[in-house]
Amino acid sequence: MIRSPQLEFIMEAHNGLSALIVEEAGFKGIWGSGLSMSAQLGVRDCNEASWTQLVEVLEFMAERTKIPILMDGDTGFGNYNNARRLVRKLEERGVAGVCFEDKEFPKRNSLGDGAQQLADVREFCNKIKACKDFQRDPDFQIIARCESFIAGWGLEDALTRCEAYKNAGVDAILIHSKRNDFTEIEQFLKAWNNKCPVVLVPTNYYTTPTDEFRKLNVSMVIWANHNLRSSVKAMQDTTKKIFKNEHLLDLDIASVKEIFRLQNEHGLQVDDKKYL
Repeated sequence: MIRSPQLEFIMEAHNGLSALIVEEAGFKGIWGSGLSMSAQLGVRDCNEASWTQLVEVLEFMAERTKIPILMDGDTGFGNYNNARRLVRKLEERGVAGVCFEDKEFPKRNSLGDGAQQLADVREFCNKIKACKDFQRDPDFQIIARCESFIAGWGLEDALTRCEAYKNAGVDAILIHSKRNDFTEIEQFLKAWNNKCPVVLVPTNYYTTPTDEFRKLNVSMVIWANHNLRSSVKAMQDTTKKIFKNEHLLDLDIASVKEIFRLQNEHGLQVDDKKYL
């Protein structure tokens, strides 16, 4: 998908059920969001959940779907050795790729207000090289997420870092911004001139028309956290309504049969007839 001639889209999921919903909607790929997986575990997006806990979530996601999953791998959960071990475990579970961000461990969410500490360029490049050397599947994708704009370090730093990451062997660059306009990203894309595939996460600059991404040869867009946010809103509304009304009338919720369908209850019934 990253080298597709057309703009591609992947959608966030955070457990097996949401991954299946993404696949059924027609998306070609799934974003295993660190924010969303952490949130559904009830912890902050600053590496409070261990990589083994997140890989367990991804294993359920991969088991229920057939489309590729790209993991939000934060900083790699340590140095090059931690990162390459994560790559090996993702490959073993059928995950298609991982995105590493060039920040120090433990990370802070890029859209929050906390200070952002970026990794040394040489150290991050060696982390990329180690992961590429260690991967077994030649199709496994490693994406470098550049946080120069997030840290306030500007365009020149972003270009310098991304050039180094490209030379280190990444399959694509994810350039990130928390501004609510497209200015920083547009400047980068024009200066970068499609040297290697670019991935965007337009969570904050969502009003930018999608055709603008196509015009500037963006390879992939990640809708990064919207299933989590929509499910939180739905649960809050439903829970408040039930608490207030003390009955279950007039609820806009899925049927129990729909939950059984998503769980593939029918498949078990068929197997029961065969094996019991």
